[in-house]
Amino acid sequence: MRPPDYSGGGLVNLVAELERRLTGGAASPSLHPELAAAIPHAASYLLVLCDGLGDAQLRHAEAAPLADARRGAVDAGFPTTTTVSLATVATGLPPARHGLVAYQLWLPEIGQVANTIKWTSLWGDPLDLDFDAFLPRPNTWERVAAAGVEPIVLQPLGFDDTPLTRTLYRGCRREAYSDAGEAVAAALQLSRPARRLVTLYLPQVDFAAHVGGQCSKMYATALREVAGIWQRVADRLPAGVVMVGTGDHGHVDIPKDRQVRLAKADHAERTFYGDPRALFVRGDGASLADHLPAVWVPLAEMEGWWGPGKPHSRFAERVPGGALLADPGYALLHRFSDDRLIGQHGGLTPEEMRVPLLVAGG
Repeated sequence: MRPPDYSGGGLVNLVAELERRLTGGAASPSLHPELAAAIPHAASYLLVLCDGLGDAQLRHAEAAPLADARRGAVDAGFPTTTTVSLATVATGLPPARHGLVAYQLWLPEIGQVANTIKWTSLWGDPLDLDFDAFLPRPNTWERVAAAGVEPIVLQPLGFDDTPLTRTLYRGCRREAYSDAGEAVAAALQLSRPARRLVTLYLPQVDFAAHVGGQCSKMYATALREVAGIWQRVADRLPAGVVMVGTGDHGHVDIPKDRQVRLAKADHAERTFYGDPRALFVRGDGASLADHLPAVWVPLAEMEGWWGPGKPHSRFAERVPGGALLADPGYALLHRFSDDRLIGQHGGLTPEEMRVPLLVAGG
């Protein structure tokens, strides 16, 4: 087990690489030279974010077009989860600096844990927060726009004006698609003009991996759809445009009999948040590791896991006293965790942390 590489081998560095090429500057280090060399220079970039697509998942037969486009792999930040990684893309910063340090996130300003996908309490009540101001200024989109590059995000219908979209895409033009055909057509049209950074978000693999697991027909269908979108865009990519693909985290399948529900007594004088594969604890977590399939890592031993640099002003208040890292093949569920999911993530195994670097065009 190792923490993510934020010095040149991470998702944050991929974002910085594209930003620096388009504008001449970035908020984080660029990719290591051997990774950067795999990406041709271009007038515009189309960044394809495949939610839930880990590097190891390219072995699946339905992922063949993606595997053919693979040029390497990078690390998702810690914890390996959607909102943390998407906030890194949106800001060009590691989690320590952007402040969204967990999917289920302790917010001292409201005294409770937020579900940062839905921006609700863990029991579903909407939260009254200033979502547009949650992430630091300027973000990636504001910086590139100031340099004369138009940032555009292309998401499924229904995502626009959600709290998460408002959190992530301040200063970014927002467009929507209703199906795979629209996603392909819009990606090609929007990326054609020079001086654009277009982000295409594809959630299909993550949903299928969570619900059905990687051996399911649902998962195979989702992979086929995402790979098909990639290939159809790659086949018609406009001159001067390079398409770069990656994931926000990978997945591991956890069978139901290895999803361990914490006892009522375990919740006494403790607050749990984070992810089932990396369960954050406010309170005494060390004693829990004695009877759970997990390793307790105190905060003092997690230095650098969220990345380098001057931390966000709320960082110290939002991070836990430590984390229970679930043993391989296990997940830890607190009383508000969803026990219907097979696919899990959040930890530091290669399957969860390593995401592919895909390239087409140039």
